Amino acid sequence: MSRAKPDAATLLLLTLPPLLWASNAVVGRLAMSGDMPLASPLLLNTLRWAAAFAILLGLHLFRRGSEAPVAGASWRTYAVLGLLSVTSYNALQYMALRTTTAINVTLIAASGPLWMLLFGRLFFGEPGHRTAWLGAGLSLSGVLVVLTGGDPARLAGLRLASGDLLVLVAVAAWSLYSWLLRRGRPKADALSFLLLQTAWGLALGMPIVAAEWVTGHAALQIGWKTLAVVAWVAIGPSLLAYWCWDRGVARAGAVLPMFFGNLAPLFAALMSGALLGEPPSAHHAVAFTLIAGGILLSQWRLR
Repeated sequence: MSRAKPDAATLLLLTLPPLLWASNAVVGRLAMSGDMPLASPLLLNTLRWAAAFAILLGLHLFRRGSEAPVAGASWRTYAVLGLLSVTSYNALQYMALRTTTAINVTLIAASGPLWMLLFGRLFFGEPGHRTAWLGAGLSLSGVLVVLTGGDPARLAGLRLASGDLLVLVAVAAWSLYSWLLRRGRPKADALSFLLLQTAWGLALGMPIVAAEWVTGHAALQIGWKTLAVVAWVAIGPSLLAYWCWDRGVARAGAVLPMFFGNLAPLFAALMSGALLGEPPSAHHAVAFTLIAGGILLSQWRLR
């Protein structure tokens, strides 16, 4: 069954998430720059999801009273999903932003289709179509443009910056998370699912943050800047973005949103130039074109 041409509301629902996710990279870069009273990526990630959890819990109690959330799976499932997403993926991105730019983070994160294909072939018995592999290879060439700064001569002696390497690990974690969702998402409603996943992600990350705090590697000064950063990353890139994405996919189907997801590097480049004094270079435009072209090619055979 074909879907009707998306209306303005659907296009808005699909445009807001990449804009909000790009803002997460820019705000995270700002918070990790040393000018903020919150310079620990693990602490920022914990505060972000603790605030999001409080909001989700409030919504759950408002909807169900004192009832427990609908689990729909064992605690082990939620623990693994929370570890890969809340504990790992987001924390690794914030850690990466200490040593790399928001533009690099969003561009390298666009290599997700390649990781999805690799994990599908290695662990889930999904070989992937030839066109998908060609598209993933094209996207990977865009990532290499980012890593080499657009200079092919640097490829032979390529040394990954620690931040760029952390983004690659984060994308691998997110791809595995996506495969696990595709193969065995718990049969719970969206609110219960996100609430339980967030709870386990926080629980598994707390010991690391506690150790960081005890050893003096994390400090927190409560002020309007800290509150503003935590409030924004908890509400915008976390709750609002995921709600818009879920609604947009429901209205437009699974194919069209894939193209909108690649707007994040473009939005990050524009915001970085305006807010961080890190304008995009020519090689960023080349990388964006290659990555977006790879995604388009990989979707060629989808119906």
